[in-house]
Amino acid sequence: MTNSNSFPAIDQDGYLLSRTDWNPAIARQLAQAEHIELTANHWEIIELVQEFYREFELSPASRALVRYTQQKLGNDKGRSIYLMGLFAPHPALLVSKIAGLPRPANCF
Repeated sequence: MTNSNSFPAIDQDGYLLSRTDWNPAIARQLAQAEHIELTANHWEIIELVQEFYREFELSPASRALVRYTQQKLGNDKGRSIYLMGLFAPHPALLVSKIAGLPRPANCF
């Protein structure tokens, strides 16, 4: 685990090299680098993506993210436009990065 004075190792795209380095403070730093101020709505999706990862052992691509969000949080939040409003311009990529997960395999 990293201390508050150092940032964990990341790959060339900004994803953590080790998921065990993730914590809420690191998430805030990763989000800040993407010009995102995390709100309760962001954290809800971050936690949801981490749940997806625990269940399926992979980060969700765009369609899977939308579908899973719709199943778990309902139709209002399970829409591309909602997720885009939180994690523009690439919700699946950004939320996985901020959640400390690997880059989704099918996202460019």
